[in-house]
Amino acid sequence: MTEHDQRSGEPEDRPDTSHEPAGEADAFRQPPDVAPARPPTARWIGNEGGAEGSADESAEASVTTARAPFGDITPPEAPEQTKTLKPKKKGSFLRELPILILIAFGLAMLIKTFFIQAFYIPSESMVPTLITHDRVLVNKIVYRIRDPRRGEIIVFVGERDERARSFLERVRDVITEGLGAPSDAQRDFIKRVIGLPGETVELTEQGGVFITTTEGERFQLREPYLAEHDPQEDSSFGPFTVPPESFFVMGDNRDNSADSRTVLGTIAKRDIVGKAFVRIWPVSRFSFFRTPSYDTTTAAVGMAAFALAGAALIRRRRT
Repeated sequence: MTEHDQRSGEPEDRPDTSHEPAGEADAFRQPPDVAPARPPTARWIGNEGGAEGSADESAEASVTTARAPFGDITPPEAPEQTKTLKPKKKGSFLRELPILILIAFGLAMLIKTFFIQAFYIPSESMVPTLITHDRVLVNKIVYRIRDPRRGEIIVFVGERDERARSFLERVRDVITEGLGAPSDAQRDFIKRVIGLPGETVELTEQGGVFITTTEGERFQLREPYLAEHDPQEDSSFGPFTVPPESFFVMGDNRDNSADSRTVLGTIAKRDIVGKAFVRIWPVSRFSFFRTPSYDTTTAAVGMAAFALAGAALIRRRRT
């Protein structure tokens, strides 16, 4: 050890750091009991729970983010701004209510005019199929596509309204008729189609209905839907030929029905409103109406056989 080394108190074999950068040389000169300085991009490990460590860590994290060499650390996205909903103004529903009423009224008018309408049964002419206070729905489109068929239940205009009505009266009638209530201005009837255009209809005293078609075939209708016939009631009618574009109708309660046998006469196709297809009220009697199937072939064969047997019996008596 030289004299200079003894005065300074430094070891003789201290490395030569003159050729090293100033930063690294300072790091090696720190005493052993002092923690080495960490580079600005390194994260300090230790004392993470302390207040000083947390503040220092936050500061260093921002420096680390700013000095990231490759941009792999990105700052957190800013939270989306919440949309503030404007409170609905009071009274807006009341302002929209008239518009909603007009729309509902327009839809009711459209449905009633072109599609489906409810009708109220005021009489007993269709007992037992329909009784008083029943309500039915009528299909108003079907007869725009085809003609009525035998056995179908139809609603038709019996007495047209000839007087002039105000707008308010028409609105009232639309609402009441749409609900199935009867209208005073125009009377509608509901009956069953029996005779088609060009056919001949004849009723016997016992209530039997015979039809002669346009092709000349004659047969008797089998009608299980009829009310019980009073034997003391004379039901004879005809023969009557149905005019073109018209229909012969009768009620199921034949002894108490005003229909084509009376002053009501045959019904023109233009006066038919539509076909009744379902009873909706009362709920306990809810049901769809089926169109009866008339087996005209079997009936015609039976009538022909009956006629042949009668002719044979007459010949025997003569001989």
